Amino acid sequence: MDCSVTNTTNNSSPSLSHSSSFSLPQGIVPQVVMSPCAACKILRRRCAEKCILAPYFPPTEPAKFTIAHRVFGASNIIKFLQELPEFQRADAVSSMVYEAGARIRDPVYGSAGTICNLQKQVSELQAQLAKTQAEVVNMQLQQANLVALICMEMAPQEPSPQQSLDNFIGYQNNLNFYEENISLNSLLEPLWT
Repeated sequence: MDCSVTNTTNNSSPSLSHSSSFSLPQGIVPQVVMSPCAACKILRRRCAEKCILAPYFPPTEPAKFTIAHRVFGASNIIKFLQELPEFQRADAVSSMVYEAGARIRDPVYGSAGTICNLQKQVSELQAQLAKTQAEVVNMQLQQANLVALICMEMAPQEPSPQQSLDNFIGYQNNLNFYEENISLNSLLEPLWT
């Protein structure tokens, strides 16, 4: 239920009425209650209007500041942000939070350890990819050879010039053998009659 404060004409004191808008009598400025940023809340200090940490550590993300604070410390984060131009601060905070998280997970190597592991994975995957690509090329060549062999088997055989010559010589030898057999048969024929 929305309530609005309105002035009545008979009475100078405000009265409440139900409506969808909120209006204040003239001269009264509403006070906006802002929640302190996550950094100021964790540090238990009053969040100033121009708090350098407020834009980068909103009250809805307290873990973000907790992680960065645990590794870098609040004073170092503030000094670092003050030294940077405003357009680079959001990226710097993101990098600090990432590096702090990596440093908490791996206190010795931090994000460098993560980068090294990822590079190792990339090189292993590249080697595996090269091996698989070589296997694919080998299988494609085998398939092409198989298709060519099948096509040769199915195509009608045309004799090569060497085969034609061999066939001709073989045919002549058969004729010579037949002629010799005829003459022998004629010689042997009177013996059997």
